[in-house]
Amino acid sequence: MRLRLHKAAARPDWSAGRFRRGAQAWLTSGADWPGRPEMKLLIFGASGATGRALVSAALAEGHLVTAFVRTPRKLAISHDRLSVIVGDVADCKAVEGAIAGHDAVLSCLGVGVPLKHDAAVIAGIGFIVEAMQRSGPTRLIYQSFLGVRDSRRQLGPLLGGIVVPLVLRHEAADHEAKERLIAQSGLDWTIVRPPKLGNGPAIGRFRHGHGIRARSLLPTLARADVAAFMLSQVSDKTYSRTAVALLP
Repeated sequence: MRLRLHKAAARPDWSAGRFRRGAQAWLTSGADWPGRPEMKLLIFGASGATGRALVSAALAEGHLVTAFVRTPRKLAISHDRLSVIVGDVADCKAVEGAIAGHDAVLSCLGVGVPLKHDAAVIAGIGFIVEAMQRSGPTRLIYQSFLGVRDSRRQLGPLLGGIVVPLVLRHEAADHEAKERLIAQSGLDWTIVRPPKLGNGPAIGRFRHGHGIRARSLLPTLARADVAAFMLSQVSDKTYSRTAVALLP
């Protein structure tokens, strides 16, 4: 089992009180973060809540960001280093046209239709994988959720034994299908599995690893923390070709 507390070396002390108070302001300010080489990142699902947090974090670190969205008004972020591509992940030509020329791809694509299977998004992940295999880049960071496949037991008897298999079974099955496509792709991928997501400010201190277990009945992690972790994995290969759990 691999267990680590998140504390990125290239960032300030995430656990310091003064940084906790300022973390959310930093993510939304548009200010550049010094010290990390600029990369060109493509983000799918950028107009969702976690996607927007990821876009903001990437811009704050000084990266060039391309947001692939279906509804651009939902993105609500403007920046001179942000480009927006309007398209549908179910359109293989649009996906392939977007991917070329980027250093890494990050996906926050969720389930389009809650409580139902969404074949279009599964197909979209397949198109992303195929386009990356043909055109590069090879680094793919994908946001899934804790409860998929063997991670269900990490949530405990209530969520893992009842809620996921009974209430969220379609979402879990869809994410499992997408994870399988990614795992079989031959790309340099990392799957990030957070628990229930919240909209509060980044705390900056949480656990990540294999086999870690929830310490509460309903573990929740801020989207800003998930976004920061996903961004850190672009250059950190600790969890390359593996799925990593995030828990408070």
